[in-house]
Amino acid sequence: MAHAEVAVETRTYLQKLDKLAEVAVQVGLGLQAGQELLITASIEALPLVRRITEQAYRAGASLVTTLYNDDEATLMRYRFAPNESFDHAATWLYDGMGTAFKSGSARLAITGANPLLLSTEDPEKVGRANRAMSIAYRPALELITRHEINWAIVASATPSWAAAMFPQDEPNTALAKLWDAIFATSRVNNDDPVAAWKAHDAQLHQRAAYMNEKRYSTLHYRGPGTDFRLGLADDHIWMGGGTTAGNGLYCIPNIPTEEVFTTPHKNRADGTVTASKPLSYQGTMIEGIHVRFANGKIVEARATKGQEVLQRLIDTDEGARRLGEVALVPHSSPIAHSGLLFLNTLFDENAASHIALGQAYTSCLRDGDKLTPQQLAAKGANDSLIHVDWMIGSDQLDIDGITASNDSEPLMRRGEWV
Repeated sequence: MAHAEVAVETRTYLQKLDKLAEVAVQVGLGLQAGQELLITASIEALPLVRRITEQAYRAGASLVTTLYNDDEATLMRYRFAPNESFDHAATWLYDGMGTAFKSGSARLAITGANPLLLSTEDPEKVGRANRAMSIAYRPALELITRHEINWAIVASATPSWAAAMFPQDEPNTALAKLWDAIFATSRVNNDDPVAAWKAHDAQLHQRAAYMNEKRYSTLHYRGPGTDFRLGLADDHIWMGGGTTAGNGLYCIPNIPTEEVFTTPHKNRADGTVTASKPLSYQGTMIEGIHVRFANGKIVEARATKGQEVLQRLIDTDEGARRLGEVALVPHSSPIAHSGLLFLNTLFDENAASHIALGQAYTSCLRDGDKLTPQQLAAKGANDSLIHVDWMIGSDQLDIDGITASNDSEPLMRRGEWV
């Protein structure tokens, strides 16, 4: 430990916040001197934004620009805006973001929105607003899903998110608990968080290499309410941890991350799947998700809560009923181990194996960045305006890997790697 370093157990909240900012810039983004940085964040995340901004300039950033959003302003739209407002999005803003990415800017999203913000709003308006935003953001988002730029997501605790997670606690206690959970799962509580991340990253790469060596053609899932066979895309590549972006910079997009993931074949999903955790989607909660797939497509979808939002989600476009990602996460991950339901996909997807509806990551296909949309589709990559992860893993889930010659091998048992 360096002489000026503060012992982990005596670090103050502000010192931990600095460490999280350092992890975001050095580990998450791998920010390069001379590079611009575009941040999006809630106004409640201001303390973390300021520390990340400082760390970015210390790393040599040429310019840091932050776009803030405000939950109260979002609610005002649902209360007072004319009906036609919900078919509009700030296209000029998303065009500007796309221009920034094409010009070489890095992208950092700070998550921490109120997971229940829109839970009492009209699902039809929520669906329309989300669709308009998805269409406007698509060109910029494609640069991210193709990993053409270095990008990352980190979390900031906010009072509304803390209140949703810890409803029994006083506001200050809830907020402190959430910060503790973020620091722990983001590996900020290590002597040297950056070194801890490098070691963890190497482990994830090892696991992905094992899966790439195996070359399974199909995964077979069995658990409560789940009996599901998922074919993998032709020429799929398993990834985990960090990746070298198209601009040559190495980044670890999700802080935290515990998954290895790849691209499933859009036409090869069959059987029933039951979610193991609720899904927080754009300010509404969808609980008790149970779906049936046939030939890659959801043909039946039920939810015990948020059924209408789920239906609108899968009706977004043709690809919204098909899968774009499959990820394997051991049940013993630090996030699952915390016993907390974060109501935030960044964390909850890293507590359990999951699948994602919608757009495929083309970086998970051999030479995916060089293929035309038609060639990608021929290999099985899905195309959609959405990409929504939902959790299906638990300590009750078994997964087998099935080889091209139809031999079945145990891959996970009771949620753990065999």
